Amino acid sequence: MSDLLSTPPFILPYHGILPVMPDLRHAGARSAVIGRVTLGPRASIGALALLRADGHVVEIGADFFIGDRGTVHIAHELYPALVGDRVTVGRNGVVHACTVGSDCVIEENAVILDGSVVEDGVILEAGAVAFPRSKLEANMVYAGIPAKPVRPVEPGEIARRAARLRAVPDEVLAPTRAPAKLEIDPTTFIAATSTVAGTFRADAHSSVLFSCELDAGDSEIVLGANSNIQDNTIIRCVNGPFVMAADAVIGHNVMLENCTIGTGVLVGMGSHVAAGTVFEPDVLLAAGARTEPGQVLESGWLWGGSPARKISPMDERKRAMIPWIIGTYCEYTAGFLASQNALRSVPA
Repeated sequence: MSDLLSTPPFILPYHGILPVMPDLRHAGARSAVIGRVTLGPRASIGALALLRADGHVVEIGADFFIGDRGTVHIAHELYPALVGDRVTVGRNGVVHACTVGSDCVIEENAVILDGSVVEDGVILEAGAVAFPRSKLEANMVYAGIPAKPVRPVEPGEIARRAARLRAVPDEVLAPTRAPAKLEIDPTTFIAATSTVAGTFRADAHSSVLFSCELDAGDSEIVLGANSNIQDNTIIRCVNGPFVMAADAVIGHNVMLENCTIGTGVLVGMGSHVAAGTVFEPDVLLAAGARTEPGQVLESGWLWGGSPARKISPMDERKRAMIPWIIGTYCEYTAGFLASQNALRSVPA
């Protein structure tokens, strides 16, 4: 594994297509660039940052910066991720299946969701979430969940905020706490840039995507068949096991402590799940939401907010997303597993 990561970024093809990045200035430890990515000149990507273009393209302009654990991804055969010039994305930011203009600043822990259009010169403040198909108008500061305009951008503010984010040094990655005890099906995919500590059990076609950190502590982490944990998600067991049933999905950049996740659950991007949370089957947790310790999320509802509360009943459109995502990810990860295994078989 260490040989695969010796010279970042880690690169894998998608359907035989490799990234194009002729002038990458910096790539932090365990960063990854996957598939149909075109990256403009003078780019810098932080430790564990992930640019993934499988089911659609990622096209990024000049002078791009993304901090540690940042994620850029697409929506399969629906939305690309298109990013202009001189865009800065802070630590743990998510740019997902959207269009971002030039000279924008996406601060730490901010999330832009599918189909959104961010015009030139926008600042999205730390922790904000732009809901699907939002339009963020040029030269405005946006904040909150959902992101709302706060005020016009002040002269020089873009440069100041971008400089602050770009000055943050890469995270120094600690060694894995303890060797993993893996009990996994041969079809399980664990990305080379992810780490697993403690006992980890996984059934057929389950997956841990790129730049994840899983630590079972003195307990265990269990994944059911076909379930997937998407990029830059962190799971830490603090006082019990983490158990994820079959056919469930955890989105990008989620922070979870030990909890129980039922079948047909989708945990949205950028959310925080407290220890002891119970997701009953057939639940959707919205992006950026936070649960409370021991909270039970009742079946049949979309939950959102901080603390998480019932927003609306699940309907067939929401339910249909989950098997569609699972089928898509089973296809993605079968290819990634084959490509990663092929790299391991190449003599050093």
